[in-house]
Parts: sequence; C-alpha cells; structure tokens
Amino acid sequence: MQHAAGDEAFDSSLGWGTNEALIISILAHRDAAQRNLIRQTYAKTYGEDLLKVLDKELSNDFERAVLLWTLDPAERDAYLANETTKRWSSSNLVLMEIACTRSPHELLLARQAYHARFKKSLEEDVAHHTTGDFRKLLVPLVSSYRYEGDEVNMTLAKTEAKILHAKISAKAYSDEEVIRILSTRSKAQINATLNHYDNEFGHDINKDLKDDPKDEFLALLRATVKCLTRPQIYFEKVLRLAINKRGTDEGALTRVVTTRAEVDLKVIKDEYHRRNSVPLDRAIGKDTHGDYEKMLLELVGRSDA
Repeated sequence: MQHAAGDEAFDSSLGWGTNEALIISILAHRDAAQRNLIRQTYAKTYGEDLLKVLDKELSNDFERAVLLWTLDPAERDAYLANETTKRWSSSNLVLMEIACTRSPHELLLARQAYHARFKKSLEEDVAHHTTGDFRKLLVPLVSSYRYEGDEVNMTLAKTEAKILHAKISAKAYSDEEVIRILSTRSKAQINATLNHYDNEFGHDINKDLKDDPKDEFLALLRATVKCLTRPQIYFEKVLRLAINKRGTDEGALTRVVTTRAEVDLKVIKDEYHRRNSVPLDRAIGKDTHGDYEKMLLELVGRSDA
C-alpha cells in the first residue's frame, strides 16, 4: 500500500532516539518520486536536509543503505561515481558499471547531477584520477550518449565484428577502434555485432578477452561487454562475489540492491537463484543482520510487487 509522501509518522522518527523500523517501513516502500517529495516536504517543514539528519542519526551499513536508497537515482550515481574517482583503483568497476548499465538519458542526468553537486564534470574527474588504458576506455564510456532505439545495421555489425576480432587477436585490446565500438554504438548494435562475432568465429568475445586472467584491463573489458549486453548476469556475479567471499562485501551488496531495486532486481534475483540454488533474500539474511538486513530484505522484496 502506498502512502502520501509527506507521512507525518516519518517526522516523529527523527530527533528523539531514532525509530529505525519506522524509517525502513516508510522509505523502503516509496518510489523515487515519493522519496524526493518526502525530502522536499521535510526541508520545507523543518528547514533541514533529511539526508543530513539521517546521516547524523544512523550509522554503518544501515546508514549507507538508507542514504543511497533515499537519494534521487541521478544524484546517487553522481555520489557513487565521485566516491569511486577519489578512491579509484584498476580493479574498481563502478564507473564502467554506471556508464554501461544506465540508459543514455539516465547517464546524462547523472552527469548533470555531478556538475551540480561537485562543481566540475564527471569526465574531468575520471580523466584526472585514471591512467593509461583505463583512462582511454573510461572517459569515452562516461561521456557517451548512445542511440537508444532498436535500429540495427547488420552490414556494420559484420564489419565491426571482424575489426574487433582482428584487434583482439593481435592483443591490441586498447586500440581506438575497440574503444570506439564499445563506447559509441547503441546497445542493440553492439548485441548484433557480438552475436555475429560468436557466429563467425565460433565463440563468445569474452573468451578471447580471457588471455590473461590477471590482467585488470581485460577484466574491465569483459565486464564492459557484459554490462552492455547482459547486465543482469553481471549484477548476479557482483552479488555472488559480495555474499560468498569470506566477510561480506557490504559496499557492493548495498550498491547493487539500492541501484537495481527499481530497475531489474527481480530478474537479477531469478538469475541468482538459478545460479546458486539459493534465493537471494535467504543468502542476504544469512550474511547480514539487524536493521541493515531488514532494509536490504525490504528492498529485495519490493521488486516482486
């Protein structure tokens, strides 16, 4: 059941010993527009930013889950991207994930939110904090504004499949043609190209990108291909690694649940269950606890609605 965005009950949850259960019951069941309205109403009524109040009242993984969820999706992507640039490492795939799994318009909104919040462009921060082949790929990916329709040029798909195969066979993984195709073509066109690659050369492109399992740029390229063509498979793997490793990777778990709950989490859950023979909610319940666990399970459950 949906409630009015400016629930009075929410007001009483802050300031006198925080009522975490009430925060979860209200925020976890509101869509992005309603959460935004709650923030506006709170600011107008109390003269304070709800996110700053939550930041003071909550702590640890629960705080992060609530804050990421409450942010507008474009603001959230800007926040995650900025956090990543400041602590960037060659094994961190968050920038690529945002660039390749959002729609062209969503990525544009994230870039605009980045401008507004950090007073500089996402592109300049990515260029400043990355180096070498990583910079060559990540800057055009975050700068991209792809065609979003279903129109596909099959002649072009065959030509570009051959270009990709030739460059990869020559181990020219960061060649400008490889980067041009992956960073500018529509997702429909890339799918057609990679389907032709598979048909023409007898195997998936990612098999050819596994030449050196320890090469982190090749890992980024493989993840880029997966995010552009099969994002739910990519996110299932992120969740599997986050939950199954010794000591849960709460950062990755929180990021996937909060960013995909209103997008495709149901499909990701089905894939997780199929791949691991355990429902995602049960896996999360086993690896987390307290208010953090309750918040995640509410968000995972809402994708069934």
